[in-house]
Amino acid sequence: MKTVLITACAAALLLSAGAVSAQSPQRASRIDADADGRVSRAEFLSRLDRMAAADADHDGSITPDERRAAMQMRVAQRRDAAFTRLDADRDGSISRAEFEARSQGVDRASRARMGGHGARRMHRSPEGATSPRGERTIDVAQARERMSQAFARLDKDNDGYLTAEERRAGRMERGQHRRDMRRPSPAAPASE
Repeated sequence: MKTVLITACAAALLLSAGAVSAQSPQRASRIDADADGRVSRAEFLSRLDRMAAADADHDGSITPDERRAAMQMRVAQRRDAAFTRLDADRDGSISRAEFEARSQGVDRASRARMGGHGARRMHRSPEGATSPRGERTIDVAQARERMSQAFARLDKDNDGYLTAEERRAGRMERGQHRRDMRRPSPAAPASE
């Protein structure tokens, strides 16, 4: 049984790697909705739509409770979608054959839609720890303004679109900024 499971996992891994290599560069970006290889201002700001949808009381701000409720709803929707993908005959249960067919890579199209990744990275904090960022209320209008400013900063040629190169440069700048923020500041010389 272990050998069968290991073989199935290895096959799924190889198939997902093939889906990544066969994927076109335009489809690599989750925010490039029209897959034209560049991201418009509207596509860039559309990421805020999901965040704004979390504002259950429509007061223009998202509380930590609203954010948790929205996340729980997205998780439930993903689980329902995953079940639906596995339940090929739509009888409300997943048979061993349906499960094995999925694990052996029969459903390559869904992996390609996910960008070739079988699972996404999740960031978790230790049990009981709270993130200061996760426990604050978010003002949707301020977030939209910051996103607009970020788009303007990234759009180096001011053509209203972000190219793959501009997005890559932005990721590198953001990574460098984060590394700089983590470094301890040099100690001030002792005054005599």
